[in-house]
Amino acid sequence: MDGVETAQFGAVVVLGLLVLFYGGTFLISTRIGKRKENADGYMTAGHNIGFGISAASMTATWIWASSMYASATSGYTYGISGPIHYGLWGALMILFIYPFGKRIRAVAPKAHTLAEVMYARHGRSSQLMLAGSNLVGSLISLMSNFIAGGVLISMLSPLNFIQGVFAVAAGVLLYTLWSGFRASVLTDFVQVVAMLGAVAVLVPVIFFAAGFPAAFETGAANLTAQQSDFFSSDAFMNQGAPYIAAVLAYAIGNQTIAQRLFAVRQDLIKPTFVTATVGYGAMVIGVGMLGVLALYLGFEPTGGDVNNLIPEMAADYLPPVLLAVFFLMIVGALSSTADSDLSALSSIMMADVYGQNVAGKEKANPKTMLLVGRITMVVATAAAVAFASLQLNILDLLVFVGALWGALVFPVLASFYWDKVTNKAFTTSVIAALAVFLPVRFGWIPMDGVTGIAVDVLSVIGIGVVLGLMVFGFLGLRAAKITGVLSAAVAAPFAIGSLHEYATLSGSLVAYSVSTVICWAMSAGSGERFDFTLIARRTGDFDDGDTDGTGNAGGAAAAVPRQAGEGDGEPEPAGSTK
Repeated sequence: MDGVETAQFGAVVVLGLLVLFYGGTFLISTRIGKRKENADGYMTAGHNIGFGISAASMTATWIWASSMYASATSGYTYGISGPIHYGLWGALMILFIYPFGKRIRAVAPKAHTLAEVMYARHGRSSQLMLAGSNLVGSLISLMSNFIAGGVLISMLSPLNFIQGVFAVAAGVLLYTLWSGFRASVLTDFVQVVAMLGAVAVLVPVIFFAAGFPAAFETGAANLTAQQSDFFSSDAFMNQGAPYIAAVLAYAIGNQTIAQRLFAVRQDLIKPTFVTATVGYGAMVIGVGMLGVLALYLGFEPTGGDVNNLIPEMAADYLPPVLLAVFFLMIVGALSSTADSDLSALSSIMMADVYGQNVAGKEKANPKTMLLVGRITMVVATAAAVAFASLQLNILDLLVFVGALWGALVFPVLASFYWDKVTNKAFTTSVIAALAVFLPVRFGWIPMDGVTGIAVDVLSVIGIGVVLGLMVFGFLGLRAAKITGVLSAAVAAPFAIGSLHEYATLSGSLVAYSVSTVICWAMSAGSGERFDFTLIARRTGDFDDGDTDGTGNAGGAAAAVPRQAGEGDGEPEPAGSTK
């Protein structure tokens, strides 16, 4: 790592930069602190965040250190189309959230978590499946961001990895602990503005310092035919297609996204997510182009580890001042996601574990909820630091959690639109999807012969499900059915017989298909009809009606006794066709 060593900062400089960044964000959080904190404000900031802050927070949450590193890795591995496949599909997934988000907020305007809504819709087992997957996913994400921070600090300073992890963990906890979600979204605004400015300056500087545009002429020989092809099938099958499936699952199942959906003012959902789409795409694709540049230059990251690519490119081509800006940009990216993970974890423990399952909605004490939320942040931070030091295989864990969310996508979305989906159908379909996913993804069974064909058929159905769901959000049920059938029919001749060779892609697709088929089959013949107006009555602010001084929630937030089959009408979503 000669390039890095020549550009290393001293320990005092790095600590000064960290104090500047985290000290500044802490001061911002203290400006919004309240002497008498509100439990609902701690989780969703009163469901009334404006456009600018909510759009910036959504962008910052979607961008984390690993996404920048992964985009550059994609460019380095797959060539000129790599960053497009990573950044474009990730950006479009933000866009696809908003039509579903409008429906979710329409039936649950005052909810705090998706799992809380699933409790109101189905019951405890569906709620705990969604809440449990998010607890694991957010903890892994938190650990991953701490690892990224530790690696960055150890590469650019005399501090070691563990010291770097502790520094980042302490800094994020410092400004998130007191004001929770409100601190997260407000600091996200400052961080994303700084990150956008940094990318706009740093990427062009590195390009020109590396000899752009001449480098793209002299280095063309370093690329294979697939890497130089903008429409590379290799890039699409190994990067683009799996990411389309994975990010849709992440968008629907992840509490950090849902938390922002429940926090933004209801009439600002569309502009918020459209703006975040553009911001995410521009930043991540821009950084990813550094990987393409490294490929043309024949740049070899130390030890062949592509995670070293961006830090080493920055160290080689940036002057010390801009290298400091780069350092703060990466710290900002990982911190904006880490604080979102802490807020997500605390809201799940507050609303789903304590609020619904321990105390019960009517008896939940908002002051106790706040204590639970803050303790959760401290414990989660300590756990993430401990796991980071063990150097676990984060990729395998993330793949597992991503598959769980893939198995949840159709049951969750169907539960907001179709009044016949039952709790039994929900839980059975998710468990069955996981049971099929695991052996496919990790190669536990041979994929030749009939088994491979069966996996390919399920994967083709999964293609129809993914594309159908995307169309459904914008154009309704009839267009979704047509798209799903046509896309599966078009893909079948090309996919059957070969798709099982791509384990990551086929694993995600079978999770979608199995959960969809079973959930639909078990619900279609059900005689139950759910009244969606009950969801708004069964969810709500925990602090409402706290006029007796006991801290107990009441009023609109009070629990409504569950009555199976009560009501038989489903409010029609805009653009849907029953």
